[in-house]
Amino acid sequence: MQFESLNIIEPILKAVKEEGYTIPTPIQAESIPIILRGSDLLGSAQTGTGKTAAFAIPILQLLSLNKVFDRKRKIRSLIVTPTRELAIQIGESFNAYGRHTGLTNTVIFGGVNQNPQTATLLRGVDIVIATPGRLLDLLNQGFLNLRDVEILVLDEADRMLDMGFIHDVKKILALVPVKKQSLFFSATMPPEIVKLAATILHNPARVSVTPVSSTVDIIKQYVYFVDKGNKNALLVDILKDQDIKTALVFTRTKHGADKVVKILLKHNISAEAIHGNKAQNARQRALSNFKAQTTRVLVATDIAARGIDVDDLEYVINFEMSNIAETYVHRIGRTGRAGAKGTAYSFCDAEEKEYLRDIEKLISKRIPVIDKHPYPLMDHNPVKAPKQQGRGNGGHPSPKPAAKSSAKRWFGR
Repeated sequence: MQFESLNIIEPILKAVKEEGYTIPTPIQAESIPIILRGSDLLGSAQTGTGKTAAFAIPILQLLSLNKVFDRKRKIRSLIVTPTRELAIQIGESFNAYGRHTGLTNTVIFGGVNQNPQTATLLRGVDIVIATPGRLLDLLNQGFLNLRDVEILVLDEADRMLDMGFIHDVKKILALVPVKKQSLFFSATMPPEIVKLAATILHNPARVSVTPVSSTVDIIKQYVYFVDKGNKNALLVDILKDQDIKTALVFTRTKHGADKVVKILLKHNISAEAIHGNKAQNARQRALSNFKAQTTRVLVATDIAARGIDVDDLEYVINFEMSNIAETYVHRIGRTGRAGAKGTAYSFCDAEEKEYLRDIEKLISKRIPVIDKHPYPLMDHNPVKAPKQQGRGNGGHPSPKPAAKSSAKRWFGR
């Protein structure tokens, strides 16, 4: 299927071609026609599936075909998303696909001076992409209103639940018109998210692509059993491989991220950290340096697990295992995006073996173990799991070359 077959108007189709894409991802092929006909949508999908374009393209088209000629632009579409990084990237997507439409957008998030954001709002914009806290703050200050919103998007709703934003989201929902088109996306559907979706969606069409357990199938995954005190040395050892041009490294804590950066810098490996204690401009600078490959290693906490979108990122390293299995999937999902190849290494110490077992249960597969390395975990007992065919090495799989994928590179924004 080509984008031409989705009845996309020429200005947007031209922009999509200029971005170098012709083939929609599955969620784009399914969602764009649904949104264009004005239906509400409940999407079960995570980042890396092309979800942003799946709603950005039809929103731009609907607003373009029904232009409002008031002297001051009104906010006609609102996209609410949990993190600053994701909000900025969604804004970049609207800029890219809407460059020939004449529509305007702005991104609102906390952690920076509000004056440039409020100045843009006072001039008037068609589309606002916002994190919940700053949006409510500016609403309370009277810098914007939501009474003209025609299309509402709640993106990564489960992440907003995890981050404690659900009450803020409910306050925002009370300020938008009852009559509107609502698009609701969530990677997982816990009960509270299902309940929230039911309150805002009217006879929604449902789209479900890339279940959380299958998104990892195209990513080569390996685990190292290693003592906690040897993780720094193992990381440095792995990064001696010059084929690893860039790597995204995950830690569980902000302090841990900063410590890893210090170790890497000590070994002349360029690295920066990105986490909640960093100022927004510092986070954006670190991400830009990483994308430009002037910084080789970006060390991040889970706040970045769903917010970092880097083209052609091939390596993710879990310096510490996530204690939430779904978070592991979102971490490694920063690589292998939209059909591209990717490799994920995880360091598992004795206290983290339970986390590994939960992860393997979620993804319904055992992660191959790399035993041959300089820092093996002393006297470790492999995590117990049901026996599977072809397993050796004391219950652990031997790493095998991943099968070559014939999948085409999808349009993955």
